[in-house]
Amino acid sequence: MADKAPESRLSSASPTIHDEPGITHPVDASEPNSSENLKARTEQDKNARNEEDGDNRSSANDPLIVDWEGPDDPQNPRNWTVKKKWAATAIVSAFTFISPVSSSMMAPASEQIAGQFGITNSSVIALLTSVFVAAYAFGPLVLGPLSELYGRSRVLQLANMWYLAWNLGCAFAQNEGQLIAFRFLAGLGGSAPLSIGGGVLGDLFRPEERGQAIAIYSLAPLLGPVIGPTCGAWIAQRSTWRWVFWSTTIVDGFIQVMGLFFLKETYAPILLERKATSIRKSMDPEKAQAREIRTVFDGADRHWKNIVKKALVRPFVLFYREPIVQLLGIYMAFVYGTLYLFLTSMPTIFEGTYHQPVGIAGLHYFALGVGLTGASQFNARMLDKIYKYFQDKNNGVGKPEYRLPPMIPGAILLPAGLFITGWTARPDVHWIAPDIGIALVGAGTILNFQSIQTYVIDAFTLHAASALAAVTFFRSLAGFGFPLFAPAMYNALGYGKGDTILACVAILVGVPAPFLFWYYGERIRNASKYARR
Repeated sequence: MADKAPESRLSSASPTIHDEPGITHPVDASEPNSSENLKARTEQDKNARNEEDGDNRSSANDPLIVDWEGPDDPQNPRNWTVKKKWAATAIVSAFTFISPVSSSMMAPASEQIAGQFGITNSSVIALLTSVFVAAYAFGPLVLGPLSELYGRSRVLQLANMWYLAWNLGCAFAQNEGQLIAFRFLAGLGGSAPLSIGGGVLGDLFRPEERGQAIAIYSLAPLLGPVIGPTCGAWIAQRSTWRWVFWSTTIVDGFIQVMGLFFLKETYAPILLERKATSIRKSMDPEKAQAREIRTVFDGADRHWKNIVKKALVRPFVLFYREPIVQLLGIYMAFVYGTLYLFLTSMPTIFEGTYHQPVGIAGLHYFALGVGLTGASQFNARMLDKIYKYFQDKNNGVGKPEYRLPPMIPGAILLPAGLFITGWTARPDVHWIAPDIGIALVGAGTILNFQSIQTYVIDAFTLHAASALAAVTFFRSLAGFGFPLFAPAMYNALGYGKGDTILACVAILVGVPAPFLFWYYGERIRNASKYARR
């Protein structure tokens, strides 16, 4: 019995599977040096298992990058339904419209206000109107970047509520100091759509689709100052100036309610951050804490102080370093300043030169509206067609420069309108003649505006709000300053020589601009850190 047992063990040739954890190789116990082989194989298995665990740990520790679920992801605002996109566009355009209405609506009532508060200085009277536009210069520099931190919709709607509150406060002002202060504060909130609205449209529409939307959006801040004084003139003639502010507050309250329902968030980094937050909540708490989850837009350094610092400084960086922003901003400043100069000087033309009542004189603002609206409607249909034409010629590759051709007729119509208005604003010439010039100024203004707005949005899509904030800074300072020197200029030179100077500047600055950017714009963009290449 004792002799047979070892024989049985030694003669056994069947392989044995060892149950030691991790060993899966069969080992023949009768093989010479089986214990050494067993030890070696065990060591190999342990090393393999360690490598596998290391790989698992590595993949578990790698950051999870959150992006859209393919090009047709319905959560991406560019894939929203047409109805949803245009609802957002309508609300943004309404916000952009009502604020400039307030900026200019009190112009016809300024003499009534001056009489009540005892203001005799003509510059202070002009300041009552233009101080609102001064706030347009500074508000977007903060509100634009904030929209890139906290979302377009949230900042737009909070800023509009701020505007609504202070605009209502203007109606209860008891002296000129209160009115000027309240107007400036209202302008800060009302400035938000001027930069953020363009960012919303950049979020919603692809480059070859956004021309018509931007045409409507860019018409709003120019049509507002036309309709505002027309309404303000009749209010000043039939009622108290305080109704200027009560009426705009009522309309803005209605727009705000509509915005709460129809203006959803459109900024891709914010939407993806919400998606990342949802993923973190759905994961096991320990895994979510151990693994970094960030969006495709986030860098490795995601500390909120760095993010805020970069965002708030970005408009100033664009303002300082980007020739596109500087050159287009200067030209847009001149165009916008000329528009506001016209808005404040038109009452003196038709009330003073043609001796028309306030209400009738206010109707001439419609001449400006005809030029703005007519050219805008034509350009809205052409912007995308022109873009697609040049895109097809360039093998399907679009460029922001394809937005510039409408600037050419705009750069011609603007000085032509200035010449006509200046030299026909005389008692011996029928009032329809200056109205024709005013309409041409409106047409030239909107063609330039739409081309510049779409160019900036196409060139700086992700940071469109910051880029537009920088451009808006230039134009709003001009909108504030031009009306202040207008009375002195026209008193010294008359309308003919005064408008001739403006027309010569428009030719000098405006005519070369589209050609320079057509030939050198791409080179400038390629040297930019922020512009699309």
